[in-house]
Amino acid sequence: MREQLLLICNWSTLGVCAALKLPQISAVLAARSARGISLPSLLLELAGFLVFLRYQCYYEYPLFTYLEYPILIAQDVLLLLCVFHFNGNVRGAVPYLGAFVASWFILPLQKWTIDLAMNLSTLISSASKFAQLQYLWKTGDAGAVSALTWSLASYTCAILVRFVIMLALNLWVTATVLRYRTAAVKAE
Repeated sequence: MREQLLLICNWSTLGVCAALKLPQISAVLAARSARGISLPSLLLELAGFLVFLRYQCYYEYPLFTYLEYPILIAQDVLLLLCVFHFNGNVRGAVPYLGAFVASWFILPLQKWTIDLAMNLSTLISSASKFAQLQYLWKTGDAGAVSALTWSLASYTCAILVRFVIMLALNLWVTATVLRYRTAAVKAE
């Protein structure tokens, strides 16, 4: 039963990721505008995905454990090109794409660089969300931002909520143990 549930979670997450950015790309194309989309958010998200994918490849993890990342990267690159196109400067994407390609080869030059990048990838991905929020708050305009894309992204994270809850509870128990251990030492 547990294996079947895990298989369903894996395939559903992969399916959602395969279509994750399609509503956003469709919204931008339909609006013929990238209004509301934060370029720094998109670049940070792309960087986080790239680091994660490179790390998985470097350590030769099974393809199924990271299959969604090449799909997400392809969708983000397409969205990036759309953003630059509708902002009137497709050539502006070239330096960013060049930097991403170069980082693919630079990251694994030293083991510590790929490990450090991976440790920072959650921070990078989180920063991408804050950049989008900041942009929305600043402009007060969602423009062509797709709520469906963000909802689908939430689904892929919801699978991990159990682990976050368990992490928080385990840390709480650890802190409580340390607190009472300190109190017991003081009492003696």
